[in-house]
Amino acid sequence: MLETTRSDSRRSTFLVLAAGAGFFAMLQSLITPVLPTIQHDLHTSQNTVTWVLTAYLLSASIFTPVLGRVGDMIGKERTLVVSLAALALGCLLAAVAPTIGVLIAARVVQGVGGAVFPLSFGIIRDEFPAARVSSAVAAISAIVAAGGGLGVVLAGPIVAILGYRWLFWIPMVVVGLTALAAHRFVPASPVRTPGRISWAATLLLSGWLVALLLPVSKGAAWGWTSARVTGLLALAGALLAGWLVAETRSANPLIDMRMMRLPAVWTTNLVALLYGASMFAVYAFVPQFVQIPSSAGYGFGASVTQAGLLMLPMLVGMFVAGLAAGRLAGRFSAKAQLATGAVFNVSAAAMLTVAHDTRWEIGVAGGLVGIGIGLAFASMANLIVASVPSHQTGVATGMNANIRTIGGAIGAAVASTVITAHPQAGGLPREAGFTMGFLLLTGISLAAALAALAVPSARRAVRRPRGERSPGTAEPELELAAAGS
Repeated sequence: MLETTRSDSRRSTFLVLAAGAGFFAMLQSLITPVLPTIQHDLHTSQNTVTWVLTAYLLSASIFTPVLGRVGDMIGKERTLVVSLAALALGCLLAAVAPTIGVLIAARVVQGVGGAVFPLSFGIIRDEFPAARVSSAVAAISAIVAAGGGLGVVLAGPIVAILGYRWLFWIPMVVVGLTALAAHRFVPASPVRTPGRISWAATLLLSGWLVALLLPVSKGAAWGWTSARVTGLLALAGALLAGWLVAETRSANPLIDMRMMRLPAVWTTNLVALLYGASMFAVYAFVPQFVQIPSSAGYGFGASVTQAGLLMLPMLVGMFVAGLAAGRLAGRFSAKAQLATGAVFNVSAAAMLTVAHDTRWEIGVAGGLVGIGIGLAFASMANLIVASVPSHQTGVATGMNANIRTIGGAIGAAVASTVITAHPQAGGLPREAGFTMGFLLLTGISLAAALAALAVPSARRAVRRPRGERSPGTAEPELELAAAGS
């Protein structure tokens, strides 16, 4: 009876985590296809409306690792409830926003929800038996990956039938109920790390992230050689150096640099950077490609809804591969799955480079991308979770998600620059621009595959703080971790 109760509790916990992580991931991509509609309805400029994406990106990049650390300290379930409540509040503000300024502010509030990723992985590690952690982490990763693709697919039909504000009303209701369910069903964290937040480190981390991501996101509009871009990039470098020094010297660091230097952690983070660059570029530019009118000599003149439907094979591939990753863990290591996922991405980008004349070619390439992303998301999360002590799970997975976001911003910016470098007379990109962009993605995906091979395969024991016990294990002192040598 007791075991049945525990099983039911874990099932409820998993459903709460899946709903929260899935809807946050969906909100990352749900808005991108409908920016022109928002621009028209709120009577703003194209440059201003892009802040709807930029504000969300900057906010999530700051709050994801910081709240991951807070969760490790004060309790992951408490921090999860706060993050979900902030996400629901941000959706409410966005749904009723009368001006573009209010909508941008609402997106900043939504970015607080980025902490659901690291908190979810930490809660799974705390509450699930050791034998089920890998498959549960893989399943959440699959839902995160599929959520991002689902946003692209659903945006068009929702806007066409209900209007763009329902892109926020629907998530608000679901996420609000999820916050209540998290308060009711997610158990209190059994693993906590006493300490305090280093506000100096937090400010330095926030500063270099904003100083880096802002010019990367706005470089095409401001000019890559403009004083604003070069000045902010220089500031980012200075703040990053200051942050590293502060964290290294701190007795109570926000991000433990010893943890970040673990071979399995830094190599996986490198793959995350490269994977993010290729993944977000695909999200951004494949739908744009298929919406180009055929009068341009390429493209299919697809509507937003039709473009979303062409992304369905990618969505299915993500979800199926992500779920399969956990079941394959007993036969194939997380490293092998990560490298295999990268190979699928290389194949997809190479196919898009040489074959993008028909819809079925786009669909097949999208399916390959989806399989690659599904395997990679699951394996990266499992590598990080298995490589660090459990009291650092939240901050470690938060930084991994953050690095993937940084890679995505850089990849999308570079791909945009390449694709739009030589527009046609009507302002549309030339087909050669997309071809070069897809070739660039092939190179980035190949680099990710090579980086995946550098992830160590060896396993060793990571010492726990005395008295800390992992659910489902007999030894409180040691934990097996793929940290490498």
